[in-house]
Amino acid sequence: MTIPLTLSREVRDAKANNLPLVALESTIITHGMPYPQNLETAQQVEACVRAAGAIPVTIAVLDGVIHAGLEPDELVALAKCTDAWKLSRADLALCMTVGATGSTTVAATMIIADLAGVAVFATGGIGGVHRGASESFDISADLHELAQTPVTVVAAGAKAILDVPKTLEVLETLGVPVITVGQDAFPAFWARASTLPSPQRLDSAALIARAHKLRADLGLSGGQLVANPIPLGDEIPLEIISPVIERALSEAKAQKIGQKQVTPFLLGRIFELTEGRSLTANIALVLNNARLAAEIALELKKI
Repeated sequence: MTIPLTLSREVRDAKANNLPLVALESTIITHGMPYPQNLETAQQVEACVRAAGAIPVTIAVLDGVIHAGLEPDELVALAKCTDAWKLSRADLALCMTVGATGSTTVAATMIIADLAGVAVFATGGIGGVHRGASESFDISADLHELAQTPVTVVAAGAKAILDVPKTLEVLETLGVPVITVGQDAFPAFWARASTLPSPQRLDSAALIARAHKLRADLGLSGGQLVANPIPLGDEIPLEIISPVIERALSEAKAQKIGQKQVTPFLLGRIFELTEGRSLTANIALVLNNARLAAEIALELKKI
């Protein structure tokens, strides 16, 4: 059976000319912000990748068909879609089976990027171990995907609403390299630094690309998590954002919100409590990650 996978015109041309590619997820478009801001942000991230010398590959499932790269009209349609599935590893084949439209989380984007031959992926933050996971067992599929799919993922760390220490412990257990760029502290998503040391540090795209290549040469499964701190002028300091996160978490617990609804609820509530500042910071860190991912993709082409 042939996998229903469609490449955009831009991506086909890039492959024909051996140009560097950067995968982009689509959950931020359908579940991250309202229209038209979601469309404008997606277009801005794609433009940022192009400006850095690579070709963006925004990934989604449209009417049951995997799309690696979206045509301009397809991007608009996805941004306006109000009933898109939120796809992780468990949902991908089901969405395709019934011919539905879905946006891809980190895990699903990694799977499709690998199918399409894209080695580098830029996102905001990865999923991980949720707080209270000892009772709920709520652990993102992103972590296991990083352990088995050979894609380098550039993020501003794990989402700050998570149990970050346990997330790092699980990544270590799964053998996933966690590399922070330019500092010794692991980033805290909206804040540049958490109170946790980073497992590893590399300070250039060239070294990160070399580590990616060497993992493949050694026959090691899985990818790398590259933790890229939010730019200094865009961060929300830890002492400001931490109480806001705690309040949102307590409200989610009181309202018994769980499973796939918990992350959208928390991000929405934090947006309200910060009067939109969290979303502004989120957009800035995604753009910053897109630039670094493009640099890594360029370095991989040199190797």
